[in-house]
Amino acid sequence: MFPRIVFTGANAPTTVERFPRGEAVHYREHAIELGMPDELILVEARATNTGQNIEFTRKLLAEHGIEARSALLISRPYQQRRAYATAKKLWPELEIICASRPLPLDEYIESIGNVNHVINMLVGDAQRIMVYPESGFAIPQDMPAVVEDAYRRLVEAGFTSRLI
Repeated sequence: MFPRIVFTGANAPTTVERFPRGEAVHYREHAIELGMPDELILVEARATNTGQNIEFTRKLLAEHGIEARSALLISRPYQQRRAYATAKKLWPELEIICASRPLPLDEYIESIGNVNHVINMLVGDAQRIMVYPESGFAIPQDMPAVVEDAYRRLVEAGFTSRLI
C-alpha cells in the first residue's frame, strides 16, 4: 500500500517503560514481525515532539533521495488534529491524511492505567492546538466553543500537569 514507511520518535513519558529503546525502534521491530520488508522501513529515533517528528522525517527522506508528495500520519486518536496542523505548517506542500487505530476512550484509559493521566494528556493536547499557531508551530484550527469550555473547566479542576 505504501512504498516506504518511516517510524519516528524517541520516547514520551507515557512510553518510556513500554518502549525503553524508543518508539520508532519498537514499531519497526513490530512491523517486521508482522511481515513488513525491512528494506521498506526507515527509522528516525531522535524526535521528542511532533514538530521534530515531521522535520526529522523530511530530512531523513531527503537523505535517501525520496521526495514525498503525500503522507499518512498515524498517531493516537486525540493527537490527529495537532499532527495534521504541525505537518501542514512545517511541510505545507505535502498532502496529508491522518489516521489512528480505532480506540474507544475507555480502552485507551485502561491501556495507560491512569484516568487522571489521560485527562491531563487530552487537556495538554487541546492547549497545544490552541496556542501552537501563535508560536509558529502549527497552522490555526477552529476549536468548537464546547471544546474550549471543557478545556477551561478541566484546567480549573486541576488537570494541568501536561500544560506548557
